[in-house]
This record gives sequence, C-alpha cells and structure tokens, in this order.
Amino acid sequence: MSKVIQHSLFTDFDINLFKSGKHFRLYEKLGSHIITLNGVKGTYFSVWAPTAKSVAVIGDFNYWTDDDYQLNVRWDSSGIWEGFIPNVGKGSLYKYKIHSNNNNIVTEKADPYARRSEHPPKTASVVWEDSHDWKDTSWMKNRKKHNAINAPYSVYEVHLGSWKRKFEDNNRFLSYTELANELVSYVKEMEFTHVELMPVMEYPYDPSWGYQITGYFAPTSRFGHPEEFKLLVDTFHQNNIGVILDWVPSHFPEDAHGLGFFDGSHLYEHPDRKKGYHPDWKSLIFNYERNEVRSFLVSNAIFWLDQYHIDGLRVDAVASMIFLDYSRDEGQWEPNIYGGRENLAAISFLKELNEEVYASFPDVQTIAEESTAFPMISHPTFLGGLGFGMKWMMGWMNDTLSYFSKEPVYRKHHQNDITFSMTYAFTENFMLPLSHDEVVYGKKSIVGKMPGDEWQKFANTRLLYCYMFTHPGTNLLFMGSEFGQHSEWSFQQSLDWYVLEYDFHSGLKEMVKDLNILYQKQPALYEKQFDHDGFEWISYDDHENSVISYIRKGTSEKNTLLIVCNLTPIPRSSYRVGIPKQGNLVQIFNSDSKKYGGSGITNKKKIATENKGWNSRTNSIEITIPPLGTVIFKIENK
Repeated sequence: MSKVIQHSLFTDFDINLFKSGKHFRLYEKLGSHIITLNGVKGTYFSVWAPTAKSVAVIGDFNYWTDDDYQLNVRWDSSGIWEGFIPNVGKGSLYKYKIHSNNNNIVTEKADPYARRSEHPPKTASVVWEDSHDWKDTSWMKNRKKHNAINAPYSVYEVHLGSWKRKFEDNNRFLSYTELANELVSYVKEMEFTHVELMPVMEYPYDPSWGYQITGYFAPTSRFGHPEEFKLLVDTFHQNNIGVILDWVPSHFPEDAHGLGFFDGSHLYEHPDRKKGYHPDWKSLIFNYERNEVRSFLVSNAIFWLDQYHIDGLRVDAVASMIFLDYSRDEGQWEPNIYGGRENLAAISFLKELNEEVYASFPDVQTIAEESTAFPMISHPTFLGGLGFGMKWMMGWMNDTLSYFSKEPVYRKHHQNDITFSMTYAFTENFMLPLSHDEVVYGKKSIVGKMPGDEWQKFANTRLLYCYMFTHPGTNLLFMGSEFGQHSEWSFQQSLDWYVLEYDFHSGLKEMVKDLNILYQKQPALYEKQFDHDGFEWISYDDHENSVISYIRKGTSEKNTLLIVCNLTPIPRSSYRVGIPKQGNLVQIFNSDSKKYGGSGITNKKKIATENKGWNSRTNSIEITIPPLGTVIFKIENK
C-alpha cells in the first residue's frame, strides 16, 4: 500500500497556464515543498513526466526503493505526478524513479525544481526550505537608479571557485559566507558597481565552469547552503553593489541524473538532433517549441530575481539559440518555414522572457552574450527587438585586442581597427567585455597579450583600460585582469594575488580603482553612454602618430570631457588638439602617473584654449601625451 497521500498545490488555472507556456512561477508548485497536511508535517512532491507509466520518490528515508512511494498522476493530461509523503522533511535526499511507457525505460532523476542538491559528484536532490532575513531594503528600494541605462555600470566578473582559495587548507574553495566577507570587501574597495558571477546553479563537472547545469533552481552546494548564497547577495547589496548571474538557457548536459531523456522521452530537449544537440559543447538544446519547457525556463529566470534578489541576468550563448546553423555545416541543419536560418521558436522565447522579466522586475537588466550582427538585440520587443537591456560588444573586444597585440610600430597601419567600433556603437546598448573567455585556452592573460618589455606591457594594459572606460557603453572586466595577472586563468587554482607585491601590478590595480571612481563621478561617461549625442570624434585619422582624440558629453555641457590616447611608446609633446569651444581644460586623469607605474609625463593642471583652428574646430590647445598613455581633461567655460 502506497504511503503517498494524494494532494495537490495546483489549481486548474495553474495547469492551464503551464500547458499554454504562460506559468512563470512554477517553482511555487513543482518540486519538493515542506508543508503540513491534516496536522502532519511532511513534503509534497510534484514532477512533470508525461511519458511515465509510474513515478516513485526514492530517498534516504525509504532505502532508495520505490515500493511504497508511488506518486499519483493528475487526471488533466498535464503529465504532472504528485503527492504528499508524511514525516519527510528538510535535509532528506531524494530522486524520482521513473518507469516510462517508452519501451519500459527506467530512469532515476534529480528533481528539476530542487532548491538544493548534493555536493558533486553526488547527484541526489535535497528537500530544503530556507529562511533569510534580508537586510537590503535600501538597495532594493533604490536599485532602479543603480541599474538604469544612464547610470554607471562597471562589472567585475568572478568565478567563485577560483577567485581565491585557502591554499593552507588543502586548496579548498571559499564558502559563500567567507566570500560575503572577502569578495564583497574587495569589490567595494575596487569601486565596481556590479559583480557578475559565472554560473552558480548546480553543475556536476568542474571543468565546465558551471555552464553545464543540472540543477537550475539550486545554488551549487560547493560553497554552502542556499541561505548562505542569499547572505552573499545580501551583503553585496548592503554595500551598494549589484549582482548579475550568468544564466544558461541554451543547452544542458546529458548526465544520467539530469534533464536529458527525463521520462524516457525527449522531454526538455528538442527531439530532432539538428535542433536538440549542440556539437560544440556536446550537450542538449532545450525545445523552445514546447510550452512547458518555456514555462520552466522563464520560471527559472524569475526564480533568481524573486527568491535571491538578483539584479540582472547575463544570458549565455544567445547566438547559438537564435541561429539554426550555428556551428553546423551544410546538411546538419534545416531552414525555418520561411527558408531562413533563424530559430523562430528561440527568438519568440527570448522575447517572452524579456517581456516577463521587465514586467515583473522593471529595475533589473538582462544582458545578451551575442556574437553576431543579428539586429535589435537590445531594443524593446514592441519595436521588433529581442528586448534585452544590453548586449556584449564582441566586435569591439575582438578588434581591440587584435589591435593592442600588435607592436606599436605597426599600429599606424591598423588605425581603423581601433576606431571602427564607433560606426556601430549606438545600434545597441553595448557592454564592453574583457571576459573569462579572453584569458584561457592559450589566448594569454590581458597583460600577456601585450607587446614589448614589462614596462610597455603594463603601459599598454593601462591604455587599453582607459580606452575601454571612456568608450561609449558599460564595461566588464574579468577577475585578475585588474591587477595584471601574468598567467592564464585556471578554474583549479586561486588568482595570483602574490603579484601585488610588485609595483606594476599594484599600480595597475590602483588605476582600475581610480577609473571606476572617475566613471562614476563624471556624468559625461555614463549619462549618454548609449546615445550618439554623447560622443564626438576630434581626430580618428592621425595614423602616422597613432593618436586618437574624442569628446564624451553628458546632459549638461559643463560636464564635457576630452580624451586623448597615444597608442605608441613615443611621448608626444606640443601635440595640438582641436576643441569645439573656448575655455580652460583641466587634466583630471593620466594613465602615465607614477603611482600607476608610469613614467610621470604630464601636463600642467589647467590649459587655456587658443583661438587657432585645428581638427575642423575654431579653437585648440597644445598638450603633452605620455607614451602609451591616456590623458583626460574636463572642458570648462571661460
């Protein structure tokens, strides 16, 4: 006789929403939920398995047998199995044992909606409920201004398992609790406005860096319990730092306990391998054509925003979702009904995702990692866009790193590489990323990409970051790049913090901190960061000297800045720059400062314009541009 009591958390309306793909709070219904029924405390279990012949809950509370714990299938053809098991509570380990109608296949699966998972390599789900006394009321009340597209948005990207480790304690990870102390303090010290965490959802395989997820609703147990992850987020917020999560709706692994072939059928993945299998990552692709799968994915995005107060989602591998021929040769994909290469179902899903996110949480951001020229990624859906808040500027990243890797003597022949981004900079709301992908797999660290001796490598790196922070758009920097780590990033070990004992590294770190402060204090750098009115070239064609100069403008004319970059190691004295109006120029930043490890070549504090035409302007000034340096001036009216 079954020990499962028939019970349901679903209403008919819930089921109708689920089947139509419009239920975006499924985590409140599916999964395991500790409740009291008829005075008895226990756990309600529910799982979607429409091809199942039977579904049992197996766990450490019943010796992992399925004899007496059979769930009941709902009568409404929803494919949901459910029931209440008395005296099963917090901390109980469990899986679903599914006998399929499809050739009598038997699978043992972790709960797709579990709030906690066992520490890998163990794979069971954990019955869990957590309580956290949130102390981020002030942040949540005011975060709309922190996350606005006309606000400073400087992101520090972090892999929690390798940011810092306890070498003296068997090289172990820092816990969420330890990170709430050490990581938050560091990000605050460095004056970043936001932190982006590489995937924290449960994943079985460390070398995947978290991008092969099996527990979409569970923070990885590698670093602690779910409430401890909430503490980490809360602590960031109490220090006025926003939290962005990497989110992966594009693919998932084939691990036996995961979503693949869940009930003996292609439930979550598309049944056609041309649409359902990713050749690059050897993983399965969600079936965006299936309503219940869309509900699962949108509910998951909402879950992190709702339950964990997350401030933004960086959506991984969007290009792989929207193109049917992504990484596929001829014959390995089929056109859509109109003969095109676009995945219409995925595009529709992304639009619906963004519409729901911004409708429910208008004070967050979604950010697309998208590497093609697909139009209107960050435009509203009512204008025909995908509805993201921002898009990674991959073209800028590739062109810029290619340019900076060249010896300065050759740069005059490649000036267009460094200026081309301005031809399309305002077609999207772009974030400029120097991410983890650029410092791994033989690509070298950021400093390691730079030509020249050690002095030139660091001067080039300072110049790159100045160009990045003053280029229109928001920005992102991967951990370790801020202090010039020489070695490539490895997920298996801590960053090389010891290098901060050396002046070049500590100087670079100090400059990145000061750039973050400058970015936040100068409205010209953020108020119109996605608006062509906020940028004006002074000179982009001085190929011979490899010098570029431009103006950044805010909503007030008094905040206008002049930026001049010398992309060679030759100092430029008496260098004339056209200015659009009369006034005084006050130098407010110099990447060649000695405190940053530079040579100390600088300008006097204030320089008056001359009534001498230059660069098609009626006024001009003469300045000194340090070697491989950037100088920034504030333009003041006379």
